[in-house]
Formats: sequence, C-alpha cells, structure tokens
Amino acid sequence: MILVTGASGHLGANLVRGLLDDGHEVRVLLREGSNNGAMAGLDVAPAYGDLRDPAALKLAVAGCGRVFHCAAMLSTVPGHERELYDCNVLGTRNLLTACREAGVERVVVTGSLSAVGHEAGRPSVEEMPFYPFGKLLPYAHTKALVEHECLKAVVEGLDVVVAVSTAILGPHDHKPSRMGRLLLDFAHGRLHAYLPGGFEFVSASDLVRGHLLAMGHGRSGHRYIFSTSFLSVDDLMGIYETVTGRRRPALRLPESVMTGLASTSERLFGKLLPAADRRFTPAAVAFLRSRRQADCGKARDELGYRPTGISTAVSDAYDCFVRRGLIPAPARQAANEEGRR
Repeated sequence: MILVTGASGHLGANLVRGLLDDGHEVRVLLREGSNNGAMAGLDVAPAYGDLRDPAALKLAVAGCGRVFHCAAMLSTVPGHERELYDCNVLGTRNLLTACREAGVERVVVTGSLSAVGHEAGRPSVEEMPFYPFGKLLPYAHTKALVEHECLKAVVEGLDVVVAVSTAILGPHDHKPSRMGRLLLDFAHGRLHAYLPGGFEFVSASDLVRGHLLAMGHGRSGHRYIFSTSFLSVDDLMGIYETVTGRRRPALRLPESVMTGLASTSERLFGKLLPAADRRFTPAAVAFLRSRRQADCGKARDELGYRPTGISTAVSDAYDCFVRRGLIPAPARQAANEEGRR
C-alpha cells in the first residue's frame, strides 16, 4: 500500500493516477471539507485527516510501505505565516514521525525550487544553499525548513528523498492552481494584459515520473530537481494561443509598471477585500521577473530522468478543463473561426 498526501492537489491527482495505472494499491490523505473532486471515481482508499493532527497521520500511514508527501499550503498573500508554518513544517515533521514509527520503507517529499539557492546568471542546482535573508515569501522559508525536517528524519533512521518541483503545468488541476487559473482566464478572454519574464516549468507527467524515479532510485537524504524546460512568458502565451485558438492580450506591460500595479492593488485588496483571489500579486510578479532556471543534470545522471515537452502539458490541461465543463467544448473551434474572419 502506498500513501499519497495532498492527493486532491495538482501533483497529487496526477501521481495517484500514475500509481493506479502501474497497478499499485493507493491510500490518499484528504481533508474533510476540502475540494476532493480530483479523487472522484478513482479506486483509492481514503483516509481523512490534517497534517497538524499526529493521531490522524498514524492511522493514515499504518500498513503503508511507501509514502509520497505532496501536501503543502501555498500562499503568496500576507497574513498566513502561522498557518504556512504549521501545515508545511510541523505537518511534515508529524508525518515523518508517523512514518518512522510505522516502519515505512521510504518517503518521497515534494520540495520547491524556491527553497533551492540560486546565483545570478546560473541555473540552480541541488548543491546551491538556500539564502534566507533575501526578499523571499514565507512559503519559500517553510519549504526550506521542510527539507531540514527531512534531513533530521534521515539522521533518525528514516529513508527520505526530496523531489524538487518547479511550476507545474498539466491536467487534473481541480483546485485549480495559479497556472491553471491563468489558462482558464486566457481561454475565456479574461486575461487583458501580461508582462515579460519567465520561469522553469515542469509538465505534470514529467513530475510524476520524477517522483517515481526518486522513490525507486534516489539516494536517501538527497534532493533532485525536476523540470521540463524554461519558458519566457512570451513563449507561454504562444503555446496558449496554439492550444486555445485565442490571441494573446494586446497589452504587454513593462515589468516596472506591472510591479507598481501589483503593489497598489495588493494594498487596496488587503484593506477592502482581503479574502479576494488575486492573480498578479507582487510575489507572482516577482516570480515571473526572476527568470529562474534550473539544471536537472543530477536527476538525469543518477535517476535516468528524461523530460518531455510543455506544449503537450498545456494541451492536456486545456482538454481536461473542457471535459470538466470549465471551458465550453467548442471554444477552441469558435475562436479559430473568429481569428480567420
């Protein structure tokens, strides 16, 4: 039996399907009251609980030989620091303790590129140390502390490997993620402007394959970066145009202008509509402006990781949204006909 935490999230939903396709018995840790639609109709054994509840985690890991810990809280808006720490850091500690006490053979913990160091002009590699004094989101700090919890668990005798994720693109995005909402906005014509920039992206299928390789062949106490390719925002807009049949927004804002707008809207939303969903927060803009790149050489050399392509991941994400009714089925055809007129 394999346990997957965060199974209703973007990565977890794809990982669970990959494990089921390979014939594994899968138990999934879900939170009561959360959107667990990603697991609907799947032959999985549900366990309900919260990472902050050690007793629930003991029940969830009982009888499991391997565990994929994909669950994490992600927030780019101020005010969630305590919850981020409790869920991500203490939650990981609770889970790893439960795994050690239950005799779990191996745990693969999903890491984040935000917790890997980087140097100007160089792609990030696993050996680069995390610098904690820069302008970083609380989320990045929690993911760095998560890796500390993993190393502590290794010292205490648990076999743990960290699979570092970059920005995910692909299907079964039921929440949906920030990148999923961006694709939905583009497909519905609600994206009125964009900014230059770029980041390292990974297709959901590549990231699943990376997690499976880490489970099968990764070295205990090591981390492995998984990415498909670096894309500029212009590259991404081009893929969106091809997949959706829509043209990109005509307005391409300079980075400095978008940074100012994001900061202003953050202050206004923070006071007037603190619970409102915000697409382009200052953190999201900084994310794109960073143009961070990553080197997957360690995963290629040690695990045999071979990334595929991003265009297919975006197309699969679009088709999945269409099947779920979030994008009208004829939208792509109608947009193409409009573009020809």
